[in-house]
Amino acid sequence: QVQLVESGGGLVQPGGSLRLSCAASGSIAFIYSMAWYRQVPGKQRELVAVIPSGDSPNYEDSVKGRFTISRDNIKDTVYLQMNSLKPEDTAVYYCNIDFRQSGTLIRKASWGQGTQVTVSS
Repeated sequence: QVQLVESGGGLVQPGGSLRLSCAASGSIAFIYSMAWYRQVPGKQRELVAVIPSGDSPNYEDSVKGRFTISRDNIKDTVYLQMNSLKPEDTAVYYCNIDFRQSGTLIRKASWGQGTQVTVSS
């Protein structure tokens, strides 16, 4: 069993900042990649940023230069620092990990419960 617990969402004015956190726990031997997705009603979930183990992060074009993804491999936690927020960033944000299950060679993915980010004046 693997759990992802997200925190840090909320209401912010345009131009403001928020920092999302997602802590993973459970039967995890190794985390290949950690990522943030977002979804608005009526649209598909989209990848915002991903940080592979030992590699450089990648970002969706609209957040480049404004969002920064980082990870703490000791705490199995991924962060998303969001600056210069825009109304179009409003969405439910989900964290995702790609990992190897403890004691096996099985590779799996797991999702957080989602946290609402609302950018509005």
